[in-house]
Amino acid sequence: MGLKTTLKVCLGTAFTVFAISATSVSAHAEGKMASPQLLVSNCFNCHGYMGDSAGVIDELSSLPERRIVKKMVDFKSGEKPSTIMSRIAKGYSDSEIEAMAKYLAAANAK
Repeated sequence: MGLKTTLKVCLGTAFTVFAISATSVSAHAEGKMASPQLLVSNCFNCHGYMGDSAGVIDELSSLPERRIVKKMVDFKSGEKPSTIMSRIAKGYSDSEIEAMAKYLAAANAK
């Protein structure tokens, strides 16, 4: 991967994380949850569109809803060690994790 491509990926990821964080903070402040479609868009940066990973990162598209929830809860609690996912999972409420898992599982069941 060239420097330009790496920079574009990093900037795209940073922008997505910022946008989701800003939306999530705003939604939390109002007592609302951002839409599952918006929440899962952060996952696509590493796991591929709709969780269809083309690389070494875990594929989410084949996982059932309960398995996605379990993985996220384990990352969030620190039970499953990780360099990145533990940080990301801590940014989501339990209801957001459940909504994202339900959305991904339903979308990929089609």
